[in-house]
Amino acid sequence: MSSELARAAYETLEPYHVLAYFNPYLKDAAASQGLDELGLYFGGRGAPLGRCTAPVVAATFYNFNPAYVNHGWNAALTAGLPQVEAARTRALDHALRDALGDAVDSPDLSTIVGAIRAGITEASYAGRPLAAAWAFAAWPDEPHLQLWHAISVAREYRGDNHIASLVLAGLSPTEALVFHESPHPEPAPRRRTLGRKASQMTRGWSDEDWEAAVESLRRKGVLDSEGSMTAAGATLYAELERETDHATAPFWAKVPDAAHILDLARPFVKSVIDVGYLPGTRNKS
Repeated sequence: MSSELARAAYETLEPYHVLAYFNPYLKDAAASQGLDELGLYFGGRGAPLGRCTAPVVAATFYNFNPAYVNHGWNAALTAGLPQVEAARTRALDHALRDALGDAVDSPDLSTIVGAIRAGITEASYAGRPLAAAWAFAAWPDEPHLQLWHAISVAREYRGDNHIASLVLAGLSPTEALVFHESPHPEPAPRRRTLGRKASQMTRGWSDEDWEAAVESLRRKGVLDSEGSMTAAGATLYAELERETDHATAPFWAKVPDAAHILDLARPFVKSVIDVGYLPGTRNKS
């Protein structure tokens, strides 16, 4: 049951989190710090790691080109991590207020945050460095931003677990990205994909890098000649997701009445989707 809750939490809450990376206020936020959007992204997401070296950030983010990380992270260090994170948070605050409207004052936000925070307090962070960094970072004051912070801890907790599964499966960062974006032989699995063009642009991999990963995955038998998942690939994909959900289950087992909490969160997530800022969505107001 806890694995099912972990999967439901990921599928339910992810849009609320990724609004931090897809909203119309990010360009100005980056410019205010003298950064491009890479610097804002790496500085904002990695800020709780502190002034570590770029390879540490590349390791915890996993599927990004290390050269991309080096560029963005070092620029963020120069600008100052607290300043970069604050600028990103101002952009997120603006986007969330656009999305939530009057619901930004809903008491349900504090109820959701309190429950997830209980799970955060009780969770084990051994082997989960990015989740640990976010769990022990300073929390914002406003409930709608607190919810984003709580979801971020849960999301990075799952992400750290997923990276462990990828490493054990022998998938390199580029292979992991290409494999995730490859067509699945069955329509049933619910997957969030960006497509090759957007994945290469946001992760920094060249056409040569991409094709080399495709060829490597073909040799491993998980992609076919057309670049789609084989039956073995579909099995591997299912195993990776199952392992990730299983490793994330203890977190959600510590969240009081987690299924109800997810139900309470759904209207807020729907508002984030309906504002139309995320890829593949449109404004429904």
